[in-house]
Amino acid sequence: MAELITRRENAVGWVIFSNPAKLNAVSHDMWMALPKAIAGFDADPEVRLIVITGDGDKAFISGADISQFEKARGSAEAQAVYNRAVVDAYEAPVFCSKPVVAKIRGICMGGGLGLAAACDVRIAAADAAFRMPAGRLGLGYNYTGIKRFAQLIGPANTADIFFSARKFNATDALGMGFVNRVVPVEDFDREVAAYCEMVAENAPLTLAAAKFAIRQTGMDPAARDLEQAARMIETCFNSEDYREGRRAFMQKRKPSFRGK
Repeated sequence: MAELITRRENAVGWVIFSNPAKLNAVSHDMWMALPKAIAGFDADPEVRLIVITGDGDKAFISGADISQFEKARGSAEAQAVYNRAVVDAYEAPVFCSKPVVAKIRGICMGGGLGLAAACDVRIAAADAAFRMPAGRLGLGYNYTGIKRFAQLIGPANTADIFFSARKFNATDALGMGFVNRVVPVEDFDREVAAYCEMVAENAPLTLAAAKFAIRQTGMDPAARDLEQAARMIETCFNSEDYREGRRAFMQKRKPSFRGK
């Protein structure tokens, strides 16, 4: 059964793409469900970050479920509806106010590669395998998606993976800057958990302000909201968390942030 599974573990909201029979290929319903799942965690004050991953150890996401293409993308009208669902799914982690981490084990291709690119941080197991097969399918990849890749790995690497549709491994992904870290398989769960714990301990208002400012750097100058970025910074300095951070530093203890 293809489904999107959500659960909260302490301060981490988990979004799990589950379609093991098809290496976690994404159905139209799963694309549609992702924005709601992320919005729910974004609104939960107990959640400090979100992790997107795949079910099992064989795949993060192998791509969109191609078996649905004839029906879901067989006409111009159907294609427009399907594309809107995918765009909304990709934008959900981008516009979420909290950090979103892609935990990548096994196959990460096509739609999975695009979704991982939309996350803030990507941590891959050493057995991860990547590919952008759009050229083998004859589909067009939209400008926003291409721009996201170009900003992340540069125009030359973007051209390479789109033009060749070649497979590349975790070491290649790290070298081109697609992933932040590559972790041995035997350490993968533990290292990702440790990273999540480290992020969750930090001040939520600071993380939100940083993510918002980072997003502005990738936008056209006329579309940037630098006034909002400044207001979010001011909110940090006026917060109880900032006072707590100063006290904890002086007292040489770990701060306890509340996001207020």
